[in-house]
Amino acid sequence: MLQLLETGKSKREIARQISISRNTVDYYVKRFRDTQRSYSELLAFTDQEMSGIVYKELSSPRKDDRYERLAPQLNNLIKELSRRGVTRLLLWKEYRSEDADGYSYQQFCEHLNTYLQVHSAVMHLDHKPAEKAEIDFAGGKMSYVDKQSGELIECPVLIGVLPYSGFTYAEALAGMELGYLIPAIGRCMEYFGGVPECVLSDNMRQMVKKSNRYEPSFTDLAQQWSVHYNTLLLATRIAKPRDKPTVEKAVDLAYQRIYAPLRNDTFGSLGELNYHIKQCLESHNNTLFQKKDFSRKERFLLEEKGLLKPLPAERFEVKYSVTAKVQRNYHVTLGQDWHHYSVPFQYIGKQVTIVYDSEHVEIFLYTERIASHPRNYRKHGYSTLDFHMPERHLHYLEARGWNQEYFLKKADFVGIHFKQAITHVLDGRRFTEQTYNACLGLLRLESKYGKQRLEKASQMALTAGIVSYTTISTILINNRDKQIPQTDSTHIPQHENIRGEQTYLDF
Repeated sequence: MLQLLETGKSKREIARQISISRNTVDYYVKRFRDTQRSYSELLAFTDQEMSGIVYKELSSPRKDDRYERLAPQLNNLIKELSRRGVTRLLLWKEYRSEDADGYSYQQFCEHLNTYLQVHSAVMHLDHKPAEKAEIDFAGGKMSYVDKQSGELIECPVLIGVLPYSGFTYAEALAGMELGYLIPAIGRCMEYFGGVPECVLSDNMRQMVKKSNRYEPSFTDLAQQWSVHYNTLLLATRIAKPRDKPTVEKAVDLAYQRIYAPLRNDTFGSLGELNYHIKQCLESHNNTLFQKKDFSRKERFLLEEKGLLKPLPAERFEVKYSVTAKVQRNYHVTLGQDWHHYSVPFQYIGKQVTIVYDSEHVEIFLYTERIASHPRNYRKHGYSTLDFHMPERHLHYLEARGWNQEYFLKKADFVGIHFKQAITHVLDGRRFTEQTYNACLGLLRLESKYGKQRLEKASQMALTAGIVSYTTISTILINNRDKQIPQTDSTHIPQHENIRGEQTYLDF
């Protein structure tokens, strides 16, 4: 309008060209003239300055003190609205009971919504590659059917994500306990192929022992895990899910891209369930971002994986610790399996600490390790090391350790006929163990009569075809092995009247 007025156009022409009424043109022209400035000077004004000239009367609306009374209450009203069972209608009724001239319900709700929008502004964060991993449990659970009992087993699902690339991990667990959670986080790191600078979780009771905005305290097991993987544990503020927005979004995407595709499938084991979760997970990580030409996996491989810290050489094993007293049989009992493990007998009556994981059991007296065993899950069984036993118990154990190979090996030191005799005795019973006492008795004859006599007596017993402890012992007691053998008097000499076998051949 100012440009047209400056060129000398009439009010009628101006109204026609810019499609406004003639009265509006008259109103604006009057405002321009009141400033006592030329049109060229007014053209140099900013939009805000021109608004102050043209809309001067409209810029000062009627003062309404109702908002001044409501504004200080808005913050508390929003907090009350988050409490269970509190509605906007209830808050409005309470508000009107104290301010009878206050806003209507619709205006009250509009001011609440405006306040929420203003104070719920979010900030865009630029994440650094390999800086952080966020973990959380999805609210919904997945399930499988036990093949033996037919029972439907529900499983919590752990979600892990690297915020920079969005590369995601998901796994169904047998439970939410720390013993299941810690190994699962380790498998998450293995899936990433490395370890970030820190791992962020919410204040889950499995990880955080004491919540604190500035210095949360983590459980001993969680701290052991962080040391093993050379990373730092962090926790969000209490009830502040926006402190870990990436994993919150990853949970929503898991519902869409894992839960939903598998909702009608039935699985027979936890392993089968996780196999199909992994298939959906691969598809999710390979899906292109909206309005971008790359996927989470592509960005992870190109820009982030190489910056992750290396994985430890071995997996972290969850270690448990219990105290026990060394019993009179120099064993301690691991109550979880009801299996008994030996310690050196000198520690009978001592209070010791058992530290164990899925594969090993270690026993400590104060800070000194006094025994170590492989984990044995056989209930009420015994794991005993020979050097933990008193000497007399060891001798008894050696005696109880007889077997066929033991006696044959001992017989080799006496002679070939004695070994044949031992073999004959071992084979003489249906159950070899029933012959062990007889074999032991035969071995002890060597210390009394010597190897040569025992070998000779064994040869005589074998020739007679009666091999036993009693036979060989009798030969030695009666000194028959020392007697000179006599010529056989039953020998038939050759004579022409004696017919041979050829006489009886059939023709």
